[in-house]
Amino acid sequence: MTTLAEYVDRMKEGQDCIYYACGESKARIEMLPVFEKVKDKGYEVLYFTQDVDEFAIKVMMQYKDKKFKSIADGDLDLESEEEKEESKKTAEESKEMFDFMKDALGGKVKEVRLSTKLKSYPVCLSSEGQVSIEMEKVLSKQPGSEGVKSDKVLELNINHPVFAVLKAAQEAGDTDKINKYAKLLYDQALLIEGLPLEDPVAYAQLVCDLMK
Repeated sequence: MTTLAEYVDRMKEGQDCIYYACGESKARIEMLPVFEKVKDKGYEVLYFTQDVDEFAIKVMMQYKDKKFKSIADGDLDLESEEEKEESKKTAEESKEMFDFMKDALGGKVKEVRLSTKLKSYPVCLSSEGQVSIEMEKVLSKQPGSEGVKSDKVLELNINHPVFAVLKAAQEAGDTDKINKYAKLLYDQALLIEGLPLEDPVAYAQLVCDLMK
């Protein structure tokens, strides 16, 4: 256990935000794809394991002029200027593929884009807006709030072999393969986040199809 005052006192020089992560346990949080890169940067992460934690932080907004930032947020600004330029260039080159993947998912995500916060994982989900993915989980259990959803973004790791496979499929004009990978990666991201699959049978079939 720690206090916010103690956290701020320990913050690295140049650190602007108080980073936190939500999950059912400390062990579960440490398995999140985005966790390893934040830790590599040397930033301390607060573990929010109670349902009320993130709702309380959303009300507080900041502490001692330091804003709270979830590591599941879209942009954590963890890249160097050189990495940002490289990511921007790749994102522009991949825009057509990302748009196709978004369409293939039929409105399940607000956007498909490059991730700036993944290290060894191929994919993750982030959220935009006031409702986070963890808040969606909590609200889904509350009567009358079952339909509340977060605006999800599917993020891809440029340095993972899966991204190279997607680019090769794009260059070969293999839209069927990109379609299947989009659905497969989205389902994998749901599983990583602890969210239920809409169609487990279809997911299993996709895995089998791509293993042939």
